[in-house]
Amino acid sequence: MPINASGPSCTVVTVTRCVFCEIVAGDRPADMVLDEQGFVAFLDIRPVFPGHCLLVPRAHIATLEDLPDDLDGPLAAFTKRLAAAIRIGTGAQGTFVAVNNTVSQSVPHLHVHVVPRTKGDGLRGFFWPRTGYDDEAHREAIRARISAALPAAR
Repeated sequence: MPINASGPSCTVVTVTRCVFCEIVAGDRPADMVLDEQGFVAFLDIRPVFPGHCLLVPRAHIATLEDLPDDLDGPLAAFTKRLAAAIRIGTGAQGTFVAVNNTVSQSVPHLHVHVVPRTKGDGLRGFFWPRTGYDDEAHREAIRARISAALPAAR
């Protein structure tokens, strides 16, 4: 099913539905931490550290360069709010926020990585060793803590 995205600063993009579009539509399961107008966020299935989330616009937008100007502010606001929630929900000291554009972008749908960070956690530069969750209960506990911290992170 083609999805179109257009705006004052981008061209019309027509693609076949991607994995993130399937998550947005509810056709593919994901561990949601935020589900609001315009954006959703969910736990990364291959986290750098537990609590690593992806923030994606509901509309299929391939890269940051394609983001319509009227979504610049909302994307920044949701990223800021999610970063605070991840810090609070995981007990991290801070977060690492990143966006890949085309190169190293495993899903061609704009997504912001928000990764919890703690001094001495071993993350160096852009080398992202992937970890995981101890089990489903651990993943659910992290997801629930981040979701619960969202109101406080405003």
